[in-house]
Amino acid sequence: MYVEKAWSYIAGALLVPGFNFFYGISSTARGLMIALTFFVILDWITGIRAAQKDKSYGSRYGIDGVFRTFFILLLPAGGHLLDQAFGLPDVLFGALVIGVLYHHLQSMTANAIRAGWGNWFPEWLLNKITDWVENELQKKVERADSRKGEGK
Repeated sequence: MYVEKAWSYIAGALLVPGFNFFYGISSTARGLMIALTFFVILDWITGIRAAQKDKSYGSRYGIDGVFRTFFILLLPAGGHLLDQAFGLPDVLFGALVIGVLYHHLQSMTANAIRAGWGNWFPEWLLNKITDWVENELQKKVERADSRKGEGK
């Protein structure tokens, strides 16, 4: 029991200052990074389901996705560090978070459509959503077609 608590204390003592260093201490930064992480997880869920449905699921591509995700989550940290270096009020951090969030919203939506979950939306809304993610959806379908038949 004490060992588990000790590990929790150590993890908290390392993670919280690390997060504050990389992303800032404001509640806005914390909220944006939690929202970004939430939508990244939703993107993963929809992507896995879409890949399973169209038979393009591959562990190698998934492992690469983990590294891509860590890279993407570190982009706002780089923005925050540059903001600190240049004395900016989190301008680069905000721009990178919004850009990455926008990309993940498009990716998640395109994956949901590929997974067949678009039927849950009224047709007029689905048409607007599909228009919004058309390019992303086309790229995902082409990438999925090229991965079919690859070994896991």
